[in-house]
Amino acid sequence: MEGLLFSTGNELINCRNHILGFKENMLRLKNKHENNHQNLVQVLNQVKYEITQTANTSGNLVERKVNTLSGKEILPNGFEDLKFFLPYLRTMGKIYPDVATGRGKAGVSFALGITTIDRRQHSYLKQTLTSILSRMTPEEEKDSVVIVSVADTDDYLNYVLDMVKTKFKRQVQSGSLEVISIPTFFYPSILLGKKAKEDSDSWQMKQVLDCCILMLYAQPKATYYLQLEDDIIARKMYFTKMKDFVNSLTSKNWLFIEFSVLGLIGKLFQSKDLLDFVHFFLMFYKVKPIDMLLEDIFLVKMCNLGEHFRRCMYRKKDVRVQYRPSLFQHVGIQSSFPGRQQHLKVRL
Repeated sequence: MEGLLFSTGNELINCRNHILGFKENMLRLKNKHENNHQNLVQVLNQVKYEITQTANTSGNLVERKVNTLSGKEILPNGFEDLKFFLPYLRTMGKIYPDVATGRGKAGVSFALGITTIDRRQHSYLKQTLTSILSRMTPEEEKDSVVIVSVADTDDYLNYVLDMVKTKFKRQVQSGSLEVISIPTFFYPSILLGKKAKEDSDSWQMKQVLDCCILMLYAQPKATYYLQLEDDIIARKMYFTKMKDFVNSLTSKNWLFIEFSVLGLIGKLFQSKDLLDFVHFFLMFYKVKPIDMLLEDIFLVKMCNLGEHFRRCMYRKKDVRVQYRPSLFQHVGIQSSFPGRQQHLKVRL
């Protein structure tokens, strides 16, 4: 009997030690999370400060006319910011995407951005644009601009231009559909070789840069910016539903609205916030995919130092607003990364 009691006592002591050890590990993890959060906030604030100082001393961020644009459009401040994050651009003069076709449409409520690259025999872009443009009312088309950013070769750019000028002639002529291309000087040399196209890390980095450049181009054009991909289908009346939902929100203190749960598809941003997003993406473009960075910026911007993580997650629904059901369906099977397939779907 004494042996049994002694054994039970040892088990209780071991159990208590395990519990104490678990508590110590949890406390360590909590402190580590708070330290990481504090460090990220400090880095972000330092970046903002240094960009402001650069703007004040050099005058590089003064709005300037660009001869590749119409007389009404102004070069956004954000493109000069790229030189802070991407040192290889500092030897360049004025940097801006090439406007392949566009009438400088601005002052609208919504800009819809689509990045596209050549998927060889599996192009979904025409289907995507047909869905996006045909499901707008004339009034909605007038109050929006769809921007296709070609982040690939001149051959693919020519294909896209021929396609949109044939299939969507009216929208191109009215300025509601624009095509831009990203010159190779925007990318570091490591992303320009043939091997880079077959390397998943390089593909991931290029994807982040492509989205950042498109966001900077779209930012001065509209009140809101909607990120899409080149292989999606929009629901009927998607634009009306999106516009009505945004107008129904009583607070404008949201970080972004999710009109789809997949990746970066259907994420709506307030254009005034886009520079902050782009700066954050550029700080970590070598580290994570852009949809994961979107998760991280929520934690950095919205979770207070010392705040319990669960409490922060509880407030998530107020600043990271979700619309249901999804307004966009992913239809592409052949990924933009060579040889990869993806079968992601959402319930509409």
